[in-house]
This record gives sequence, C-alpha cells and structure tokens, in this order.
Amino acid sequence: MKKKLVGVLLFLMMVVGLCLIFNQQISDFLVKQMTTTEMHKKITSKTKKGTFDFSKLKEATMKSVLKARFIDSKNGVIGKIAVPAVNLKLPIYYGISNDNLLRGAGTMKKDQKMGKGNYTLAGHHMNNPNILFSPLAKAKVGEKVYLTNGKKVYVYKLNVKRRITKYQVEVINDVPNKKMITLITCDPVKGVAHTPYRILLQGNLVKVETATTKNTKVFE
Repeated sequence: MKKKLVGVLLFLMMVVGLCLIFNQQISDFLVKQMTTTEMHKKITSKTKKGTFDFSKLKEATMKSVLKARFIDSKNGVIGKIAVPAVNLKLPIYYGISNDNLLRGAGTMKKDQKMGKGNYTLAGHHMNNPNILFSPLAKAKVGEKVYLTNGKKVYVYKLNVKRRITKYQVEVINDVPNKKMITLITCDPVKGVAHTPYRILLQGNLVKVETATTKNTKVFE
C-alpha cells in the first residue's frame, strides 16, 4: 500500500513537472483549439451584455485559458475577421471581456456596425506569433482586412501601422465622413511584464459585397 502511494505521488509529480515545462505549448494549443472551434459556429445577430472597460483586461495565463476552454462561452459569435496576408482568421465577439479575447477578437465600442464609422477590434498578442492577434505584428500597409456579419463581406485596405501607448484611446473614435477599421493589440517589450505600448492598424473601407459561398472562403 505504501509503495503504491509513493508510486502515485511520483506520477503526479511527473505530470505537474511536465505541465510546468510545457505550460506555454499547452496554453497555445488550447487557444488555437478554441478559435478553430468558434470559427465553425454560426454567426448570430443576438448579443448579450458586453464589457468595454479596458482597465479590467488581464494577460492571458494558463489558468485563464483553462477556464475559458472548459467553460462554455456566454457570448455568441457576431462576426468573423480575416487578414489573409498574415493568415489571421478569428471569430468576433461583442465586448472585450477576457473570455472573448481568449477566443478571438472583441469589439471596443457599443453598437458599432461593420461598414460604418470606425469599426474597432482588440485582441491578445501571444508569445506564439500565429495565434489570436499576434500575426498583426507582421501585417503591412496595403494589405486587406475582411469582415463578415454573415450577410455581407466588408473589405478594408490598411493604410496605417504604428505604435501607440495604451493611453491613446482617441484612436477608436469615429472620424467624420470616414468608414474605417481599427485593430489594436499589445506591442511586447522584452523584459517588461506589462507593456504600455500597442500596435495600431487602421484601414479604409474599399468594398462591400453580399456574402456568398465564394467570398466567405477567406474565413475558412
């Protein structure tokens, strides 16, 4: 009995050790799994209450990822975003709750609509350059951003990429007579735990099409 208990304890210690070693890889895998699953869900026009309090945003941790993965999301997918040039494809949610941003992109303002005003989205920048909003670090001016609400496909062309601080919140405001998109994610600084910088990408609306099997392939 004593030997069996020792064996169990050694096994548990080994499992814990492996989890610590591969903590980042496990977290990245779960995030990728969530976003892929959510991208296959049907877009809904119904939205529940969302939070738009930037101060409540937290870093993505193993604990928060596990919680999001094994608890069903309370929010439905309200749209999808794709930036083919950097292989970014994500679901869009209403609001910037931590749960939303671990699954995809979150809207930064209430009642904003695709194709109107300044449509703003936020997303997490992870250590893995290929998940969530991390690919935006490689995006360039002139590349296309595609949005869909299930009924229309909105095409924007990027014309701004720059670094801003987290205090420059005016960038999400509407600009008179402009139909824009604004994408924001963290801009990590080596050795700094909580970076005060953000990557800002902005573009203008260039085309609106009725959603078809052909033009929605960009989101698949």
